[in-house]
Amino acid sequence: MWPVGIIMSLFYVYVFVTAKFYAFATINVYYIIAQVHGWISWKKAAQSNMELKHIKKKQYFSLSGVAVLLMLLIAFVLIKLGDSPVVWADSFITGLSIVAIWMLTRKYVEQWIPLIIANFTSVFVFAWQALYPTSIMYLIYAVVSIFGYRNWKKMAKNTRQ
Repeated sequence: MWPVGIIMSLFYVYVFVTAKFYAFATINVYYIIAQVHGWISWKKAAQSNMELKHIKKKQYFSLSGVAVLLMLLIAFVLIKLGDSPVVWADSFITGLSIVAIWMLTRKYVEQWIPLIIANFTSVFVFAWQALYPTSIMYLIYAVVSIFGYRNWKKMAKNTRQ
């Protein structure tokens, strides 16, 4: 799925720049880079048998802090640009997504949690901005993310036994 993700991200860079969702466009550039990294990492991990893992409790706080800092930084940049219609929602979703994709490249089971929140939030933001096909796509992503989280939890449990 890594190549498909890269192609979709390239497409959405264009869509989001056109809709003035600059942080979403930027996150898709990040997704492209992260997906290339993840593709390479997972290929190496498959050779070394890297398994799914859980984040430690203290990492919840640091990752949450990183997400908040990213959100504030992104909001500051978007406010300076001056023409984004959804500064705070764009920043919130983008901050969560950056953290989630970083967690994904390291195979943390909990990467699905910020992704689920970001995807459900995206559904409403895109619908509010009349990007209905994208809103529907993010609704599908959100539902798939819930199943992904349940599946990864089960897979991680099975690898510990």
